[in-house]
Amino acid sequence: MSLPKPQLSFWQIFNMNVGFLGIQYSFGLQQSAINPIFLFLGASEELLPILNIAGPVTGLIVQPIIGAISDKTWSPRWGRRKPFFLIGALIGSICLFLFPLSPALWFAVGLLWLLDVGNNMAMEPYRAFVGDKLPDKQMSLGYQMQSLFVGAGILLANASIFLFQDWFGGGEELTGSVPKWLYYSFFIGSFLSLATILWSVLKTPEIPPDAKELAEINRHKALPFAQRLKVPFVEIAEAVRDMPKFMWKLAGVYLFQWYALFVYWQFITPLFRTTMGFDTSQAAAQAAKMSTTYNIVTALVALVLVPLTMRFGGKKVYALSLFGTAVALFWIPFIDDPVNVLFPMILFGIGWAAMMGIPYSMVSKIVPQDRRGVYMGILNMMIVIPMGIETLSFGAIFSNFLGSDSVNAMLFAGAFFAIAGLLALRLNVAKARAEVAEVMGE
Repeated sequence: MSLPKPQLSFWQIFNMNVGFLGIQYSFGLQQSAINPIFLFLGASEELLPILNIAGPVTGLIVQPIIGAISDKTWSPRWGRRKPFFLIGALIGSICLFLFPLSPALWFAVGLLWLLDVGNNMAMEPYRAFVGDKLPDKQMSLGYQMQSLFVGAGILLANASIFLFQDWFGGGEELTGSVPKWLYYSFFIGSFLSLATILWSVLKTPEIPPDAKELAEINRHKALPFAQRLKVPFVEIAEAVRDMPKFMWKLAGVYLFQWYALFVYWQFITPLFRTTMGFDTSQAAAQAAKMSTTYNIVTALVALVLVPLTMRFGGKKVYALSLFGTAVALFWIPFIDDPVNVLFPMILFGIGWAAMMGIPYSMVSKIVPQDRRGVYMGILNMMIVIPMGIETLSFGAIFSNFLGSDSVNAMLFAGAFFAIAGLLALRLNVAKARAEVAEVMGE
């Protein structure tokens, strides 16, 4: 019989989620600073999608495998999930320190691959860790607290970019050289990546497995090494085969949502070079202001969404947030004032808060606890597969169908968000829980 999960205090849930601040600071730099660095080092706009393929590929491979392995791990000293996100944070910290020192484009691209390995290694066990600790009644609060730290981490990253550009920027841009003002944001990220994870690791004990889970973990440990190596892949295949219909419906939403987000992150800096006539440094700083604005909104509304989802249902709040994000992306290309263009980010921020919390809460309520790690990894596959499709396809779409115009790229992303909103109206958690309970014979 499983140990009952105790109710956690607000501050216990807070401490448990602090590590997301460092992980998402790193993610914020990837949103707003990595592509400008590629441009500084001589990349063309058409190359930006394919240069970002590291994230989708590493996410597709690393997260589900780490999730499956962590499900079968237990150490009385280190726990189940903690070793994985601690090692991932260490890798990420080293890569962030080295990134602005990149002497050439190939070096920066290689570091992005390593950085994504570290971030993905930290991210999936961390999401499962939150689900492991919380009873169902606190699941929404836990994942919206996570969403708050997602917003805060990205907010700090982007604020650092435009502030350092304002304080230390200026001067002639040299192709093949990263401006010194960008260094400081990455050095701060290197520190936060490790320090915030350590805070959560030291402040939050894991719940030990019950007798049944421990017996299964010990049985797994007794297998020959070659067989243990196969287990994550077998479990992923079995989990996909047994995956609730709800998750297949969510995969449809994610296909359009995450494709559109990747387009936005890659082309918001080129957009401002077109609509406002900025150079790359100015455009990168403006893109960082956009991201800062929507993450301020995310931090403010993340916890407000908890009572809204409880009253109106996650499906309605999630779908409406996606429609709002679509409106924001349709609006942005037609604003040429650097202040007024920040207003659509209110809608974007509400959407980002919902995207970072509601789907994870929904899935955690549906999937079995002993397979939560692998299903959180599969949920991440639903994110990175659309991103991978975008990196492989959008360069050709951009040049052949959108006239190599970043304005059209942003409108394209808006249309995809609208489609995602329509598909989100098909999600039904209560029905999905009943279907899973019936399959499991409960």
